Amino acid sequence: MASAVLEIERRAAQVEIVIPVYNEEADLESSVKRLHSYLQKQFPFSATITIADNASTDGTWPLAVRLAGELDDVRAIHLDEKGRGLALAQAWLGSDSEVVAYMDVDLSTDLDALHPLVAPLLSGHSDISIGSRLARGASVVRGPRREAISRAYNMLLKVALGVGFGDAQCGFKAMRSDVARVLLPAVENHAWFFDTELLVLAERAGLRIYEVPVDWTDDPDSRVNVVSTAIEDVRGIWRVSRRLAAGWSLDGLTGLRRAVPRSSGLRQLWRFLVIGAFSTVAYAALYWLLRGFWGAAAANVAALVLTGLANTAANRRLTFGVRGSQGLARDHLGGLTALAVALVTTSLSVAGLQAVAPNAGRVTELVVLTAANVVATITRFLLLRAWIHHPRKLSRELHL
Repeated sequence: MASAVLEIERRAAQVEIVIPVYNEEADLESSVKRLHSYLQKQFPFSATITIADNASTDGTWPLAVRLAGELDDVRAIHLDEKGRGLALAQAWLGSDSEVVAYMDVDLSTDLDALHPLVAPLLSGHSDISIGSRLARGASVVRGPRREAISRAYNMLLKVALGVGFGDAQCGFKAMRSDVARVLLPAVENHAWFFDTELLVLAERAGLRIYEVPVDWTDDPDSRVNVVSTAIEDVRGIWRVSRRLAAGWSLDGLTGLRRAVPRSSGLRQLWRFLVIGAFSTVAYAALYWLLRGFWGAAAANVAALVLTGLANTAANRRLTFGVRGSQGLARDHLGGLTALAVALVTTSLSVAGLQAVAPNAGRVTELVVLTAANVVATITRFLLLRAWIHHPRKLSRELHL
């Protein structure tokens, strides 16, 4: 991958803002000059602008070279290989600033959001900061088609990957440079899915992601091909989901974390059994109560569902040390899978008991169901440990 760099005696700045471009000669000069003026007059931190041209075939590169020569604290780099993510990675890895950021060349995001974007990173409060068009307080002007696509995509990310961040695609992001140097080599996609994969990786590594509601106006002349980008995104989600399902442990991120204290398997098992004992008592009480109103099968299902949800929540926090809403839906899906096993086991036990002893009393039913629940509890532990604990085994209490 060949590249060229043009720099004009630039000083090390606190923030480096990268503008990735491909055939943007029509908008480049006005956008760069507007951003440069804003940084000079209104931005409280020292800043550098980097124009990252990824294989443009029009006059973008000569124009970028001219702007770098005319404006202080502006540089230009050229890559012979196309790819927005590739251009960002190249620029960020070569930065000597404390914080690296990027924004789209159309400057769709109001520049007043730049200060709240980078301030938490410079203060050490957060590791990555992203603009969000879906957060409360954001103001967005765009057509219903793009609005629907954006919301559907981010909803898909939450369902498929269990992410906690709200807007993966907004072209307005920043991160600390030391974080970038560790994360970027682990990102496989170098095109439009780059942002999403980077954020998923960061979240899995336990990094702090700060979201800034932004004022955003859609560019009607956007060059993004919605169809091809959507196909790339779906492929990316499928690839990343497979890595996560296989127990993606982030072993390649050396230097990112300290040793992570983990509960031993025996300690986890002990906590699980204690919670299981309380769940069993709660199940028995609920079953006894509901059996007075419903049949055995209905009472069993209702008692299992209620205690199963509470059991998953308790194990998530106390056994496996997972807190917060990140991955909550995914974890409860795992809990419901374990619950389905318990439901099948106990339902078969009820059916078998009624076939053998149709006049068995409520106490006998309860004894048989409790025995079946012991088998289901062991199965639940193995399933929850694989589902909740394994993908996060390196994500709790991670620090730079």
